[in-house]
Amino acid sequence: MTQQIRQGALFLLLGEALLAIMAAMVRHLSDDLSTGQIVFFRNIAGLIALFPLLLHTGLAQLKTQHFTGHLTRSLVGVSAMYCYFWALAHMPLTEAFLVKLSAPLFMPLLALWWLKEPAGRYSWLALLIGFGGVAVILLPQGSSEGAGWPLHAVLIGLLGAVLAAAAKVTIRSMSSTESSQRIVFYFGVISATVSLPAALLDWRPVPMAIWGWLALLGMIASAGQLALTKAYRMAPTGKIGVYVYSAVIYGALMGWWFWDEIPLWTTWAGAALIVAAGLVNLRGGKSKRKVVS
Repeated sequence: MTQQIRQGALFLLLGEALLAIMAAMVRHLSDDLSTGQIVFFRNIAGLIALFPLLLHTGLAQLKTQHFTGHLTRSLVGVSAMYCYFWALAHMPLTEAFLVKLSAPLFMPLLALWWLKEPAGRYSWLALLIGFGGVAVILLPQGSSEGAGWPLHAVLIGLLGAVLAAAAKVTIRSMSSTESSQRIVFYFGVISATVSLPAALLDWRPVPMAIWGWLALLGMIASAGQLALTKAYRMAPTGKIGVYVYSAVIYGALMGWWFWDEIPLWTTWAGAALIVAAGLVNLRGGKSKRKVVS
């Protein structure tokens, strides 16, 4: 079991690193493309990158009896992607990552409403601490110096976190019958379809040099998703979930290296609260499993 936990942690660290690189690429591409274009191309490129794996495992596995569930998950997920990509274009990288990392805090509440799963006192405590962390990150907005990014960017990022949590709850509701590859495939197909009109409405000419970046974006995003899926299949969330916060370190390093962004002290204080909230949330899930068993 120790070996599985170690391997699961390594896959989780790899997955978060790949998704952090994807986020930095989104930030870079935002100078030339609209958010709608990036969302569309990310879904198309990710779907193309997934095809070799699907051909290897067989297309028969794509048959589903739960298309409505896939449609709901995809619509919610692509909405979360719009919010997150927009926040990446308008906020420092570290702060955008932190707002995204508040998503797990909303999952117990959404699971209570959607799946009728009871939310324990740990979940409520984690939500309170997590909101405190987001509030601390927002503090510079009220200062005379300003933090250099608009307040509504944080709020849109926070909305994306809520939508991302809802998408994960939807995945949980289908996990007993639908494979990870099937969920990722239908998400790519539906998301690419529904994001095309928005991309066309705000279309900008795509420079030739950008096409290679877009292809790489899709491959890295798909590899990151598959790495995270493998991590959670190999080890329990309670054992390895804390490693998702490595994204904060990745974001701080890339933001400093590529864009000369130095996180404020309020960012690190907010990060500490959000990480603490995540640990409380994991503790609550662990205690719940003990009671059930």
